[in-house]
This record gives sequence, structure tokens and C-alpha cells, in this order.
Amino acid sequence: MQPASAHVRTGSRELHVDRVDQFFKISERGSTLGREIRGGFATFFTMAYILVLNPIILGSAKDKFGHSLDTVQLTTATALVAAVMTIIMGVGGNLPLALAAGLGLNAVVAFQIAPLMSWDDAMGLIVLEGLLICVLVVTGLREAVMHAIPQPLKQAISVGIGLFIAFIGFVDAGFVSRIPDVANTTVPVQLGGTGTLTGWPVLVFCLGVLLTVALLARKVRGAILISIVTMTLLAIVIDSIADIKSWGLTTPSWPDKIVDAPDFGLIGHFSLFGAFGEVSAVTVVLLVFTLLLSDFFDTMGTVVGISAEAGLLDEDGKVPNLGRVLLIDGAAAVAGGASSASSATAYIESAAGVGEGSRTGFSNLVTGGLFGLALFLTPVLTIVPLQAAAPALIAVGFLMMTQVKSIDWDKYEIAVPAFLTIAVMPFTYSITNGIGAGFVAYVLIKTVLGKAKEVHWLLWTASALFVVYFAIDPIEQILGVK
Repeated sequence: MQPASAHVRTGSRELHVDRVDQFFKISERGSTLGREIRGGFATFFTMAYILVLNPIILGSAKDKFGHSLDTVQLTTATALVAAVMTIIMGVGGNLPLALAAGLGLNAVVAFQIAPLMSWDDAMGLIVLEGLLICVLVVTGLREAVMHAIPQPLKQAISVGIGLFIAFIGFVDAGFVSRIPDVANTTVPVQLGGTGTLTGWPVLVFCLGVLLTVALLARKVRGAILISIVTMTLLAIVIDSIADIKSWGLTTPSWPDKIVDAPDFGLIGHFSLFGAFGEVSAVTVVLLVFTLLLSDFFDTMGTVVGISAEAGLLDEDGKVPNLGRVLLIDGAAAVAGGASSASSATAYIESAAGVGEGSRTGFSNLVTGGLFGLALFLTPVLTIVPLQAAAPALIAVGFLMMTQVKSIDWDKYEIAVPAFLTIAVMPFTYSITNGIGAGFVAYVLIKTVLGKAKEVHWLLWTASALFVVYFAIDPIEQILGVK
């Protein structure tokens, strides 16, 4: 017979678990603590590459005055923002949606904005962009745009993202590569690096894909995470015995040291209006507009896609807690700029966690906690090579692709915009471009069919902005910016 104190302790633990379950609605959404934890790990490992890639992109550029950012400090800033904002999204938005420095946006900052001004000024523009997004959220405009999108287009966005992240997985793993411009061919991509699959890293990826799909087919719990861990261990073994020139960004070898002290030297280094003293006001407006539009719709596509895959959209196709989710995302952009880590945004790689069973923000506590550990344990947590993590993206791409069956392909007024949305995302390597193509096509076809009144005015506005977005280069030339 157990002593009374044991019953008290057991009852206390059960009460604590029940409160966590109720707060995050874990059981209500058909999930379990185990699934949420596995999902949090899976999401982290599929996006941990940003701890390596963001410092490389930002650290390789120089500002107008020839200054570069310290890569060690960039790693700390990247991990800190990802940890804090992912946890805030989990608690405040209750979605399995992790955040970190946005790829694409960081390249714009590094190679388009920084050469025109100082790093502090460039990061100040990121803060401005984030504040503007927050204003759009508070006024209800950002949420209203998302609600104005027809359900079939939302499904097309999810499908397009599925193909996009699968393509990312193939490219990151080296299974697919771009053919050099000097090659005498019109084919843009090829199998492997030379037209054939060569090298141990690609083999690890292929085995990872086979293992992942086999585990998924047998409905094994933790399939994606099991695959990532197994392939990482295999990669470490292979790297120790084989002569491999490069694994890419992350080499799967045990580090010389496990713990490394974080350097917070870049936190708070930004100038909110300094850019106006370096370039013309028109240039500043166009730069902020480009960042704003990309961040606005990239996040929109990601939130809709992740929520749809997790089965969290309501009968009207609306995302739960959308207002808070979008506000937190805007705040993440502000935090990214204020920390010199570039704009932070929602990550489509969160789909790996959803594929593992995540349905609530509790998984964000795990993902965010791992990013927090990365502040001190970066050498250990970044040994997962892309070849071991990328199979998760292929598997999740398949899962998201299944939503294509819900689109009515017999109605051209929705089928054509849906097709363009789906196709343009992977073909241009951009969620924003795909959404823009779909919006413009939808408005155009509705108009030529005499159904212009059926188009919500916000879609008209968004489509007009996308026309400007796609034509930004000639507009800049006309205005004399270039």
C-alpha cells in the first residue's frame, strides 16, 4: 500500500498535466503530450539549419561602410529570437508554428539593403516593417485579407507549399541541383550534382526518405523523428570512416566542445529612422514595401498551410486565434530587426512537427526550448546534416499534397488560379510569388467572366499590390530609384 504522500504527489502531477492539457487543448485537438514533444523535436531538427545559414548569409555581406557582422554574435541572435518568439507563439497563439529568421528576407537585407546604408539602419527598416505589420493586425486588415480568400485558394496554397518544401528538401540534400549557367543546356535543374547521384551524403538522404516513408506507411509513432535521429547517427559513422569533401552547411561529426558561451553583442543595435539619412525617402518606402509584402503573404501562406495540414481550420476555413498569431508574427519581425538577426517569421518546416502529430502550441515549448539550449549547446545541436533532416520535408510535402483532391478542377475560375498558386511556389522558390500569381489570376478570370462583384474588395487591393510587387523593377526605373 502506497503512503498518503505518494498519492498526493501523484495527484499533483495529474492535476498539473490536466491543466496543461486544458490550456493547450491537447486532447481536444486529438493529440497527446508524447506527440507534441516528438513534433517539437522534429520541427527543431528540420529548421536548425537556420543557426548555421543565417549567420553565413548576413555575415558574408558588408554594409555601405564596409562593416561586417560577427558570425558568433549572429548565431546567438538567431537562436535567441527563434527561442523567445517560438515559445510566445506556442503560449499566445496555441499553434504548432515555430518562428526564426526568414530565408529570402535575410538575403534582401544582406545584399540589397545593407550596401545602401549601415547595418543599424538596415535592421531599423526591419523593425519598421514589423511595426507596420502589427498596425495592420491591430486594425484587423491582415486578418480580414486572410478571411477574404476563397477556401479552394487556401487549399491550393497548402498544396503549393507542400511541393515547395519537398523541392527544398531535394535541393538541400543535393538530390537535385541547379545546372551551371555555363552549361550548354536549357534544363534548369538536374539529378545530383552532375546528372547522377554520387557521394555518401546523397545516399544518407535517399535512405532517410525510404526509411521515413516506410515508417509512415506502417503508421509508426515518431516516424519522422526516428528517421532524423537514425540518419544523423549513420551520417556520423560514415563521416568518421569515409573521405567526404563536404556535407554542405552542417558536418555530422562530434564537436570538440559541447558547451559554448553565447555572445549577445548585437542585441539592440538598430536605428529606426537612420535609413532616411542614407537614401531617398522613395527608396526607403520601396524597400519597406518589398519586405512588408513578402513577409505579409509568406506568413499568411504558412499559417494557412500548417493549420490546414493539422486539421485546425474551422468549417469556414478560418485559423484559430488568427489575430494573436498574426500579431505575434509581426512582433517577431520587430524582434529580429532589433536583434540584428533579420526579420523573423513563421517557418513552413513546422509542417514536420505536424506530420509527427503536433496540433497545439505545446510543441513550440519543446522547439523553443531547444533553440534556447542552442545558445549554449550549438556545437551539439547543429550536427544534424541537411541530408538527415530533408527526408522529413519530402514526407510532409506528400502529406500536404493530398489536399489537392478538395479543389474543384472542373471550374476554371478557381482551377486556373489554384494551378498557378501551386506551380509558381516551387518553380520560383517563393510562397509569396505563388500567392500573388493565384490572386491576380483569380481576379482577372472572375472579371472576364463578368463576376467581378463576387471578388472581395480586399482581394482586389491585394492583387493590385501584387501587380506592383511583380513590376517593382520597371517602377523603380521610372521613379529614378535605379
